Amino acid sequence: MTTPAQTHSGVIHDIGYRPYTGPRLGRGYATRSLYVQSLRAAFGLGRSGKSKVLPFLLLGGLTAPALAMLAIAVFANLKQMPLDYAQYLSNFSVLTQIFLAAQAPVLMSRDLRHHVVPLYFSRPAGRGDYVAAKFAAMFSALMIMLSLPLLVLFVGSLLAKFPFGDNLVHLLYGLVAAVLYALLYSALGLLIAAATPRRGFGVAAIMGTLMITGAIAAIVRGLTGGYDPVPRESAYWAELISPSGTVEGLVNQLFGIGGDGPDKLHAPGSLGALVFAAVIALVTAGSYALMLRRYRNV
Repeated sequence: MTTPAQTHSGVIHDIGYRPYTGPRLGRGYATRSLYVQSLRAAFGLGRSGKSKVLPFLLLGGLTAPALAMLAIAVFANLKQMPLDYAQYLSNFSVLTQIFLAAQAPVLMSRDLRHHVVPLYFSRPAGRGDYVAAKFAAMFSALMIMLSLPLLVLFVGSLLAKFPFGDNLVHLLYGLVAAVLYALLYSALGLLIAAATPRRGFGVAAIMGTLMITGAIAAIVRGLTGGYDPVPRESAYWAELISPSGTVEGLVNQLFGIGGDGPDKLHAPGSLGALVFAAVIALVTAGSYALMLRRYRNV
């Protein structure tokens, strides 16, 4: 017969497991690590060789025209660069858009496809930290893409002995444009990429959104007299349809750059500049808020 003492008796075996007693780096460290990993992933670092080809090819494609312009300015004894800094970014914006379309899904869609997002949220970093790290990484990657050719142009202007003060001011104009492009593109690109786990769909959706809105803005501007010999000022409101046109129009209006005539994009007057700036802020903030909402359900 089994006694009560025998029924409740047991043996504890020490099999060597020990609790973690080291430092706990916490939420900030986890968020920074995710930011660094995402920024590296945007340029294919830490991944296969073919993952590095497109981002560095696009970076070279954005920088090469700046070197060519420098050579032309030096050998032709020009008094200034053929293009202003901010104009340079708008003229080659398609390369930036391709980079965004190709790399935003790398930052967002892959985590959704492989179902690893809940693993991030099991750590100290929460959903807001995840979105902040991804947004900061995409913004930083775009700033690298946009700023490098501007710095090449600036160094080239110094080598060509162009006026230092004037070029420094216009470099700052270009950097302001770069920040606006990077903010708006990052918010829109990541929001679209976060909507699908399929990278191909994300690439097509981002590129399609940027290209189609630009085409529609150009058509509406033309139909409302924006390409007349004396353009109608009201026609430039059409640029609000296009993210890139909104940034270009605001920068040209604020700093008085972009040339003259019907080819110059600008916000229509002081009121237009305020509206264009408000649209950029609202679209960026709204897209970021929608991303936060998207990851509350993951």
